Amino acid sequence: MENWGKPLHKVVIVGGGAAGWMSAAALSAVLKPPYEIRLVESEEIGIIGVGEATIPLIRMFNGLARIDEASFLKATQGTFKLGIEFVNWGRQGERYFHGFGRVGKEPLWPLDFTQYWLRLRALGRAQPIDAYVISCMAAKANRFMLPQPEMQNSPLADLAYAYHFDASLYARHLRTLSEQRGVRRTEGKVVRVLLNEEPGPTQGHVRGVQLQSGELVEGDLFLDCTGFAGLLTDKALGVGFEDWSHWLPCDRAWAVPSESTKPLLPYTRATARSAGWQWRIPLQHRVGNGHVYSSRHMSDDEAAGVLLRNLDAPALADPRLIRFRTGMRKQAWTRNVVAIGMSAGFVEPLESTALHLIQMGVARLIEAFPHRGFDPVEIAEYNRVSRERYESVRDFIVLHYHLNQREDGGFWQACANMAIPDKLRWRMDLYAASGRLVYDDTDLFREPSWFEVMEGQNLRPRGWLALADLQGVEDTVSYLRGVSDTISNCVAAMPEHSEFIRRYCAAAPMK
Repeated sequence: MENWGKPLHKVVIVGGGAAGWMSAAALSAVLKPPYEIRLVESEEIGIIGVGEATIPLIRMFNGLARIDEASFLKATQGTFKLGIEFVNWGRQGERYFHGFGRVGKEPLWPLDFTQYWLRLRALGRAQPIDAYVISCMAAKANRFMLPQPEMQNSPLADLAYAYHFDASLYARHLRTLSEQRGVRRTEGKVVRVLLNEEPGPTQGHVRGVQLQSGELVEGDLFLDCTGFAGLLTDKALGVGFEDWSHWLPCDRAWAVPSESTKPLLPYTRATARSAGWQWRIPLQHRVGNGHVYSSRHMSDDEAAGVLLRNLDAPALADPRLIRFRTGMRKQAWTRNVVAIGMSAGFVEPLESTALHLIQMGVARLIEAFPHRGFDPVEIAEYNRVSRERYESVRDFIVLHYHLNQREDGGFWQACANMAIPDKLRWRMDLYAASGRLVYDDTDLFREPSWFEVMEGQNLRPRGWLALADLQGVEDTVSYLRGVSDTISNCVAAMPEHSEFIRRYCAAAPMK
């Protein structure tokens, strides 16, 4: 093959926003000349920006892209996130916390901590699970500090956390960094995608995009960051879409900012409503709010009213309506085009995964960065892992809906009664039998996350694994008490969230 082993030179990112500028920031941190990176975006096209909350893996992306934490939080009005509080998701009036990081501590005996907790709960000798999760207890106390790796064997040594930030300010910050590293930005609206018609191995590849100005931007590798439009992946290459709305029926969201309130909470809140759920994300300068809902079960006007009636403080703008479809492209990488972000797929932001799926797409592209030959084996592997990661996220979100016990209407009853993906059913059945938790290398969420959601929404195992009975009850009680006491002492030593932000990353007031 004539192009086998020959490096490509021109990388063209079509579309800006978080997907485009995260791609540009990561690639510009890795690629050196003779590689050229060019990003094409139009100011006329708005940014969806439904997600302002993240999961801890965002810190790995920031490290890859060489992003200074304090500087980026100042630039984006960012705050810290220790997890998500879920309200009314099991039964109405109930709430639980999905905290980041481990549950308990590394076990002294052969089994996971949760097995011993399950046994003691059955005996009435265990505290609620939150008492053994430092992120939960710190969030409830409104406290935060950075991990203290020098404190070995302490829960503070590897405290897991993520961020809340303004997505549009994040894209702007990444643009500044990327342009400093040589990324060339072109303002312009794409009006046509040109394919290579010459016979050969690259026939049918994207040759370039033509802008409204008439300029033709050519490249070797294209990243489709055009969101739901999928200008390259869908419109030009005809890659099909796999619809998941039969599992995740919500298809719209109203989003609106509101005034800040005190205290400044270090967690996201997701409150179930009659036909969906409402998010609350605290930033330094405002609170981000939204109502995700099913248009088959609630009108747009009614959904907007639900959102506005349930704000903690006055709105700062009119609500903005976002339409979406849950699912994924049948292939994320086709020929010389890689779809990143919503061009590749969309899963509603219940567990703050949107930015991570962008991160995953870019990171795996860097791992398998192609020559001009575009090896089909590498492309197939990229697509395999991408599909498994998207499906894993999908199943985790479906779990929340399916495990409800609400009695207030057709939406929630339909979710409780729906047929679910086979792998999700297997996970639930295994946990219901003996509290067993499973993980494979394409899962985004580890065992503690599955445990916290299944427990939080009242899936109760029939028992526990047999070896949990080998340890004496009093020894186990002492072990769990030591974990909870240590966590309590650590939380008491942490500063308040707002005070930590004031000292570490306070942003300038917005003009």
